[in-house]
Amino acid sequence: MSEQTSQVEHRVWQVVREIPPGRVATYGQVAKLAGIPSHARLVGRILSHLPAATALPWHRVINAAGKITHPGAERQLDRLAAEGVIPVSGRVSLRQYQWQP
Repeated sequence: MSEQTSQVEHRVWQVVREIPPGRVATYGQVAKLAGIPSHARLVGRILSHLPAATALPWHRVINAAGKITHPGAERQLDRLAAEGVIPVSGRVSLRQYQWQP
């Protein structure tokens, strides 16, 4: 892993770490806040490589349509529900739950 890649990962992790319980952010929002606008897919890739036992609140990151795109959708939905984020018809209301730093 290059030093530049490592720096990008750390910036993404820092942004995700700041998302408060009961709020969500989109992949694009995280990318923009991490200084890599237009790289939402990279954010998804970075989060998909986290260790299973990570304390990073990866479950608070969703797609721009408010949908869960993580392969472990049930686990993610359970974690969000435990924080009071309730999806309706498979979507999280960004209007209601999106984090506004």
